[in-house]
Amino acid sequence: MSRNRGLKTWLSQMLATWRREFYLVFSDIGVMLFFFGLPTLYPIVYTLIYNPEVVKDQPIAVVDQCRTSKSRELTRMIDATDAIKVDYYAPSLSDARRLMNEHKIYGIFVIPEDYDKQLGRREVPTVTFYSDMSLLLRYRTFVLSLTNVQLALGEKLRGEYMDDLGLVASSAPGINIKQEGIMMGDPTQGFASFVIPGILVLILQQSMILGVSMLAAGASERRRRNGGIDPLTVPAAPGAALLGKVMCYVLLYVPLVIYILHFVPEIFALPHVGNVWHYLMFILPLLTSSAMLGIAVSAFVTERETSLLVVVFTSVIFLFLSGLTWPRYAMNSFWQLVGDFIPAIWGVEGFVRLNGNGASLVDEGHCYMMMWLLTLLYAVPAYILLRYRDRSARLRAGQLL
Repeated sequence: MSRNRGLKTWLSQMLATWRREFYLVFSDIGVMLFFFGLPTLYPIVYTLIYNPEVVKDQPIAVVDQCRTSKSRELTRMIDATDAIKVDYYAPSLSDARRLMNEHKIYGIFVIPEDYDKQLGRREVPTVTFYSDMSLLLRYRTFVLSLTNVQLALGEKLRGEYMDDLGLVASSAPGINIKQEGIMMGDPTQGFASFVIPGILVLILQQSMILGVSMLAAGASERRRRNGGIDPLTVPAAPGAALLGKVMCYVLLYVPLVIYILHFVPEIFALPHVGNVWHYLMFILPLLTSSAMLGIAVSAFVTERETSLLVVVFTSVIFLFLSGLTWPRYAMNSFWQLVGDFIPAIWGVEGFVRLNGNGASLVDEGHCYMMMWLLTLLYAVPAYILLRYRDRSARLRAGQLL
């Protein structure tokens, strides 16, 4: 009987904490902004910024020092690509550089004077391309387009060479091999399709930590105003208080997760081939571990404004550690270890494959289990923090009596 009574008391304390957290969230405009406003608006803003996803018709200048039919043919092939547009024919490299300095062009293609002669001697001519590196997306598009032109022109020249030898080009081995690039998870090769799915997961974690730490900062300010006692607190065991808080935050994020991970990709036609139930189940440990991490981090947050500094400072670091801008396997062991302790790092890695490549929850079992392990890991300092605050409140209450 005593055990049942104790369990009922513990559950009632957990539910009381749960209700109290709901009240605190919906009575604080700042917390509501970070819990609901940020996850609702940020995905739309980010996706609109990166649209259109593919860079097309980037202006370049051609410095044709050869001025033959062969060099003009090469220029026409470059201009025919979707990504490049030949806007200027510069008489010299210095004139082309002046155009680039004026931001009228983003690339310079130089055809040497002996280009046609080298082709006639069956030699390999060297052409030079100068690219504006202020935006790596432009450079990437330039390289892909010029590579395709090089392959197409090389195949054409080999065919002409075989014809000159009196051979049938179509029967020559190795000439008719066609290449086809299939971009797994990003068929449009769009930048938004590549980066937005990972950013969506980072938004979920960062907004959760921001809201939780702001709630803790508000409680800290109330304790300072009331002699170390929070008048809005609910008497509860540390474990019941911890579970009640986490349950409140996770339930609040369920509709946000459906909106961010399902409807946002549908609205903007982002890669979205995974099973909806798989990635909803996959995100559950991300939410719980983020909530535990937010409660643990709140030990260092004593004012509401401080929570902004914590999250803003870490957002860029977490973005780099996620592997979206640089692959994780290419990082040194220290930064890989740091990333292993961030829930969103595992969330980004798994969700991108679930959402873009159609992987199953079993396929991403390692990332899934790592987020559950981080939930248990951060539950320890979160529990210790709540236990310390509960004990301090009891001592303060005893002194006041």
